[in-house]
Amino acid sequence: MTKKEFIDLYAEKGNLTKKEAEKGINLFLASVEEALVKGEEVSFVGWGKWEIVERAGRDVRNPRTKEIIKIEPKKIVKFKTGKILADKIK
Repeated sequence: MTKKEFIDLYAEKGNLTKKEAEKGINLFLASVEEALVKGEEVSFVGWGKWEIVERAGRDVRNPRTKEIIKIEPKKIVKFKTGKILADKIK
């Protein structure tokens, strides 16, 4: 599902205009982004949580050249599904 499709569905289910739905979704996404940038986790009990984790640096081999490349450690966003959502997906 694309963002546009999500906005359309959100507008339909919430009896909102597409413009109102897009504004609400954009505010939600900006709020999640702001919290993650600050290093905070965003948690919805039973649904899931976003958190920042640090991926360790490592050495990998280029399969074509066999050259070893060093990948630096970096922070990534991780989403962990909550139990209620996980049970619905099964």
